[in-house]
Amino acid sequence: MVLSKTARTAPVVLDSSCWLEYFSNSPRAELYAEVIGNTATLVVPIITIYEVYKVALREFGVAQANQAVALMREGQVVDINLNLALNAAANGLPMADSLIYATAQTRGAQLWTQDAHFKALPGVKFFAKEQP
Repeated sequence: MVLSKTARTAPVVLDSSCWLEYFSNSPRAELYAEVIGNTATLVVPIITIYEVYKVALREFGVAQANQAVALMREGQVVDINLNLALNAAANGLPMADSLIYATAQTRGAQLWTQDAHFKALPGVKFFAKEQP
């Protein structure tokens, strides 16, 4: 059964790679469109905004980078605080990834990602990329 935008109630965190697929309008963009369109359940770690803005600025220019941030801000943006930093430090992932994963965990959200190092972690929906 496919859930409509209005039926999804569980919170979701999208990893930066998912956002970038969407903003670049890649063939994989549709995988993430439903979650992005349902801002009521979208949790956005501030570090994800940083990563996406940095790449979008380089790849697409300032206007599109600002549009990306505006869309991301429609979700629930989560800043880094002491509790989040300590949870992130304890999960063994590289800094940005640990903050993204800790945000999902502390908010009871599922992390959607294309990054294989998240694949076996609880609370993760992994989208494997096809190998060329």
